[in-house]
Amino acid sequence: MNNANQKKELAILGSTGSIGVNCLDVVHHHSDRFAIRALSTHSRVDEMIVQARQTRPEWVAVTGVQPSQTQMCQLEELNCQVFSGADALQTLVEQADYDMLVNAVVGAAGFLPTCRAIERNKDIALANKETLVMGGSIVMNLVAKHHVNLIPIDSEHSAIFQCLMGETPLSIETILLTASGGPFRTWNKTDIWRAKSRDALKHPNWDMGNKITIDSATMMNKGLEVIEACWLFDLAAARVKVVIHPHSIIHSMVQFIDGSIKAQLGVPDMRIPIQLAISYPNRLASNCERYDLIGGPDLTFEEPDLHRFPCLKLAFQAIESGGTAPAVMNAANEIAVQAFLQDRIGFYDISDTIDQCLQSHDLDHDPDEQSLVHADEWARQIADSLIQKQIG
Repeated sequence: MNNANQKKELAILGSTGSIGVNCLDVVHHHSDRFAIRALSTHSRVDEMIVQARQTRPEWVAVTGVQPSQTQMCQLEELNCQVFSGADALQTLVEQADYDMLVNAVVGAAGFLPTCRAIERNKDIALANKETLVMGGSIVMNLVAKHHVNLIPIDSEHSAIFQCLMGETPLSIETILLTASGGPFRTWNKTDIWRAKSRDALKHPNWDMGNKITIDSATMMNKGLEVIEACWLFDLAAARVKVVIHPHSIIHSMVQFIDGSIKAQLGVPDMRIPIQLAISYPNRLASNCERYDLIGGPDLTFEEPDLHRFPCLKLAFQAIESGGTAPAVMNAANEIAVQAFLQDRIGFYDISDTIDQCLQSHDLDHDPDEQSLVHADEWARQIADSLIQKQIG
């Protein structure tokens, strides 16, 4: 923005997903502060057209399908320039005019668009974990080089970001990432082994997309967040601890070298961290529910069970290996989760597939952008092959 009186102009990647929809709700309630310049969807073109009628973006992108002639006519009537195909997100972020990129896509598809936006000196509001899981070193070096803000949207990383306001990096002892434990927190391993996708999609606290909900059930979501936190806050994995907090009220904590702990609390509503990310360094009023300290539940904590949830252990192993290992882990997970959602494989086949991919991968310790893309492609092929062999 050129001055304080102008609206901040946003480009939202993944506008039809859960984060995107919530972001548009925040924008609607603060229409005096924000404007939408660009939207994207993977395949929900009709939903994006409805959003475009309401927000009047100049650019839109569709990555997963080719818009029909009717849909193209509707977008042209709205004076939208349309990009489609596998490279549509990169083209959009390179050609559209905006102040901040809100990256709310799911999966490795968010990595390269984030890099291209940073290279254009655009601030980033990041909900796409895979951007830092795949290429944390590359992304954070670009952030430093181009002097942009990268503000996390994930509730856990937003909580840590807030706890560290006014603090120095040397004062941090440990980051405490909270996890709900997902739908299988109290299940025994035998019952989890028998679980179907419909069981895993019943998250107790959050309303999220299918892929992220399955990641929560396997605790891979928390593993991805561990890797993301290491890059965001420049910490070794040994200084990041996962704590099960079933109520999702404390979104994360930071323990400092003097023994004190800061925690960020609030109801589980993604509009709160989204609003902070796009309005930073300001805080705006919201109509979100307030947490009732008196009437709310007792706040309890548990250790994560790596025996029942081996994906979390694999994530720690991947970040400790470094290089291309996190990219391989992430890609294999995406393929395995999709197979589980289709009930083609069992719950623990997800972690087994990831483990086999990591064991057979020829690690590149210092990858460039293209090497990460190749590692991602390799892992997808291997994971798919492993799954095909398993199901015969």
